[in-house]
Amino acid sequence: MSFTLDGPVLEGGLVRLEPLAPRHTADLAAAAEEDRASYGFTLVPRASEVEEYLAAHAARAAAGKLAPYAQVDLATGRAVGTTSYWDPRLWPDGDRLCAVEVGFTWLAASAQGTGVNTEAKYLLFRNAFENWGAARVDLKTDARNQRSRAAIESVGARFEGVLRNWSRSWAPGEDGLLRDSAIFSVTAREWPECRARLEARIARATARRPAGTLPAGR
Repeated sequence: MSFTLDGPVLEGGLVRLEPLAPRHTADLAAAAEEDRASYGFTLVPRASEVEEYLAAHAARAAAGKLAPYAQVDLATGRAVGTTSYWDPRLWPDGDRLCAVEVGFTWLAASAQGTGVNTEAKYLLFRNAFENWGAARVDLKTDARNQRSRAAIESVGARFEGVLRNWSRSWAPGEDGLLRDSAIFSVTAREWPECRARLEARIARATARRPAGTLPAGR
């Protein structure tokens, strides 16, 4: 039986990743209209564009190229951003996943720096390596996006280089142009060390959360 990219619900102590659906539209529209200063190189819809954004993701998912998620903050129960598995590559037998990218990620300004991104990456990596048996997980960003590059490195991914004119640019005024993409990865061999590092960061983020902002029982 061939591998099908179909992301399961993934839940931690700070965030739940659940398959992106129309019910997330209102939350994501509100999240996208918070302070947008960090979105200069990132595809983040405006509130009026969220329905179209979800429809485009649904079409990619139907083609087997994307497993999109809403990032739901467990403290509020609200969707505060999105992320996805993207571009699965299979072993020659077609039955097993060789590698997959984590991308199409954005968070509301209020959710940035809270540990949500760290735990979301942890959940995605853990599922890819431990449940799907992936050999590597890729991440990429606009080579000019120093904030995104730092965030990717902070979750344990290694910088591999810059591919020139590799991806569509999402920067304002660059419609129809290509960008240079900075490429990062985590391999299966690196995952145990990366996992321990992420678990320590998640524990620190959880400890910093004010009393009353964690779900009951956490």
